[in-house]
Amino acid sequence: MYVILGASGHIGSVVIDALRASGEKVIAVAHSADKAAAIARDGIEPVVADVTDTGQLRSILQKGRRAFLLNPPADIKGDTNAGELKTASSIAAALEGSGLEKLVLVSTYGALDGAGIGDLSVLYEFERLVKATGIPVAINRGAYYFTNLDMLLQPAKETGRLLTPFPEDMKIPMVSPRDLGEAAAARLRSPSEDIGIDHVEGPERYSFADVAKAFSSRLGRPVRAETIPRERFEEYYLGLGFSWAAARCYAKMAEVTIDTGFEMPTRRHWGRTTLDQHLEALQENQ
Repeated sequence: MYVILGASGHIGSVVIDALRASGEKVIAVAHSADKAAAIARDGIEPVVADVTDTGQLRSILQKGRRAFLLNPPADIKGDTNAGELKTASSIAAALEGSGLEKLVLVSTYGALDGAGIGDLSVLYEFERLVKATGIPVAINRGAYYFTNLDMLLQPAKETGRLLTPFPEDMKIPMVSPRDLGEAAAARLRSPSEDIGIDHVEGPERYSFADVAKAFSSRLGRPVRAETIPRERFEEYYLGLGFSWAAARCYAKMAEVTIDTGFEMPTRRHWGRTTLDQHLEALQENQ
C-alpha cells in the first residue's frame, strides 16, 4: 500500500494514476472532502487530512508501506516561509513511528541551507528533516515547473509582454509536473536501495526569450520577454498578489538563482514533455 500526499495536485494525481495502472493500492491524502471525492475510484482510498495535524497524519502513514511526500505550497497572501516550514516539520514528525520502509520526496533544483529563500531553503530543510527520521528516502529535485508559466499566458495575450525576474537569455531547466509524477512513481516502486538525490527536468532548457516565442506562436500575436530590474523584484511579486513576507522570500529566491545559476547534475532523470506540449494542453483545458 502506498500513501500519497498532495493526491489531488498536478504531481500527486500523476503518481496515483501511474501506481494504479500498475495494479497498486493507494491511500490518497487530500485536504478537502471535495478533492477526496474527485479522486475516489477502484484501488484508491481517499482520505481527508490536515498535514499540520501530526497525529492524524501519522495514523494514515502507518497504514502504508511506502509514501510519496510533497510539502504543500502556502497561501501567497500570507507568510509562505513560515507556513511551509510548519507543514514540513509536521510531515517529518508524522514519519516517526510510521513503520514505512521507503519514502519519495519532491524537492527543487538549487535547494540550499539558509533562511528566507523561498522554496530553496524551505525544501532543503524539508529534505533534512525527513532524512533525520532514518527512513530511506529518494529525493527528486524538480526543475522550474511549466505550471509557473500558466498565470503569465493571459497577461501576455493582453499586453504582448512577458515579465520575468530572469535575464531573457538565461537557459533554465524546466519540467512538466506530469514528468515529475511519473519519475516519483518509478522511484516508489524501485528497490529500497534506490535512494539519494536525483534531478528531474524536461528534454531541453528554455530561456524566457524562448518562452515568449512559444507564447507568440500559441497566442497568434507578438510577445516579448522583459527582465524586471532587481530593485523591482518585490514590487513584481506584490503585483501578483503576494504578501510582503512572501514577496521578500520569492525576490530573494530569484536573486540567489540568478547569481548562482542552474547546476548540471550528474544524476538526472529526463522527462518527455516539451514546453509546446505543455502550452497546447493548457489551452485545450481552458
